[in-house]
Amino acid sequence: MEVGWEVCWQLGGIYTVLRTKAQAMVNEWKERYCLVGPYNAASAEIEFEPMARTGHFGAACDLLERERGVKVHFGRWLVSGEPQVVLLDFSQYRARLDHYKFLMWKDHGIEVGNESEVEDSTLFGYLAADYLEMLHRVKAMKLDSSPLLAQFHEWMAGVPIPILLKRNIPISTVFTTHATILGRYLAAGDPNFYQNLTRFDPFVEAKKRNIFAKYSIERAATWGATCFTTISEITGIEAEHLLGRKADVLLPNGLNSKRFAAVHEFQNLHLIYKKRIQEFVMGHFFPSYTFDLGKTLHIFTAGRYEHQNKGLDLFIESLARLNWRLKSQKKDVTVIAFIVTRAPTRGFNVHTLKNQMLFREMANQCETIASGVSAKLLFTASMGVDPKNASLFEDRELHALKRLTHAWRQTHPLPNVVTHNLEDEGKDPILNQLRQCGLVNRIEDPVKVVYHPEFMTSASPIIGLDYEQFVRGCHLGVFPSYYEPWGYTPEECAALGIPSITSDLSGFGSYVREKIQKHEEKGLFVIDRRHRTFDESADQLTDTIFKVMTMSMRERIELRNRVESESAKFDWKELIPAYRRAHRIALARGRHHRTRPPRRNPPISPQMRPK
Repeated sequence: MEVGWEVCWQLGGIYTVLRTKAQAMVNEWKERYCLVGPYNAASAEIEFEPMARTGHFGAACDLLERERGVKVHFGRWLVSGEPQVVLLDFSQYRARLDHYKFLMWKDHGIEVGNESEVEDSTLFGYLAADYLEMLHRVKAMKLDSSPLLAQFHEWMAGVPIPILLKRNIPISTVFTTHATILGRYLAAGDPNFYQNLTRFDPFVEAKKRNIFAKYSIERAATWGATCFTTISEITGIEAEHLLGRKADVLLPNGLNSKRFAAVHEFQNLHLIYKKRIQEFVMGHFFPSYTFDLGKTLHIFTAGRYEHQNKGLDLFIESLARLNWRLKSQKKDVTVIAFIVTRAPTRGFNVHTLKNQMLFREMANQCETIASGVSAKLLFTASMGVDPKNASLFEDRELHALKRLTHAWRQTHPLPNVVTHNLEDEGKDPILNQLRQCGLVNRIEDPVKVVYHPEFMTSASPIIGLDYEQFVRGCHLGVFPSYYEPWGYTPEECAALGIPSITSDLSGFGSYVREKIQKHEEKGLFVIDRRHRTFDESADQLTDTIFKVMTMSMRERIELRNRVESESAKFDWKELIPAYRRAHRIALARGRHHRTRPPRRNPPISPQMRPK
């Protein structure tokens, strides 16, 4: 069993892990594999298909409903591999919450409190533990002596581990932390987080930030699990200091690499979507001024809006330095830098939207004129008339095109930096830093910025591409994170044949440095952040972007070929052996294996110990 809050529910990166890994797990375990998650009606309508309750997993659903009155949904997840899924409708059992809170305090010394996220995790945790207990009983009734193994992802799915230990249910467990809850908070507020890591008192820091319940659950799951795992070396170091236990196995995250039979196929997709991005660029910038699209390159960063943790501050600083360098060296290239993240908005910017709609009207008018010209040209040629003497254009059509052009040009003197109206643009860190760096889309600046405070979707009237299509149309992805336990975005770039830059503080970056020889020659760039100052990292990032932006077209094509050829190394088929090793360790240690946490993490004082 694999237990996660994101099963059939797209909430974050763990959803991608579980969804993309499903095919490899089904290949490994066949019908002995099942995922367990909370039931969410809206997402289940799209991702979940009910089916008849069969086998041990289905019988355990019947037993749980019959004996404990829990509403259970059994079926398959509509992703590659179509794994079996059990979804527990925890929201219907709020009346049990006080009892579960009492048990958490009495049995495990954890005070749940009144935070909704912790309450939901507690409710789901007890129901998941009930289900696993029923599964054990079903096996016993059917005289099946094969062992049970359950893997739990992150603190929100970790509640069942101490419960199963308390009930003495013979199940071997693996707990995987993808990012410690305390680490996220500490890194966001401390620019020297990794240098100060060993000095933090986790109990004191968790209480100070009002996350002690979450931290306590995570710590209980870490120490209660038969096998403890993290997703990267950097997260393992963090977990060892903040949770007090060294990881038994590292479980790197993979993807289902989309391989092509011929190199030209993914190169053609790049050209198709690059043209779509160029159309947006013309609609956005050309009403104010023009530049050579043949010498224009697209770079982007994307992810959760965490200004420091995701390296947005470093990216913007490097753009300012890149802008100065391109101008001072008189490089004949224009760089469009996209910042794609979700921020509070009040809808699309009316000028941005108007420009894009008028540009599409002009495109449609041009297509209409072109189709008419084609027919007239054919008729003229068939009559033996010299095309130079033929009247191919209608005045009415040309006048309509001119009217659209004049309307399109009635805009602000400078193109907008932001495509939407931010709720409070005066306090937006990205926009404020762009202004401080002078990146306001002036005509003389070779680096121009488009801040898109929404995730990409093909339904958008602004750019009109989904994320995968948008990435394929770009030339470089930049993700210089300061805190990134793994980092799917550069890995996705590799799978799509696009070079990327990440940092040595991301799990993916450290994995690339360890596993891929001459990785920079293969379009997988890793900058230093762990042992460098912000200024030094900014210089290195600027150098790397400048190197790619000033390559010849032939060099960029060869780089895309090399990065696409390396993407197979990040496929789940290559990475699933790490999961196999974790499973073997958990089963070998035995279902009754116990680990004992230290009484306290030094240098905590007795007065600060939680009551």
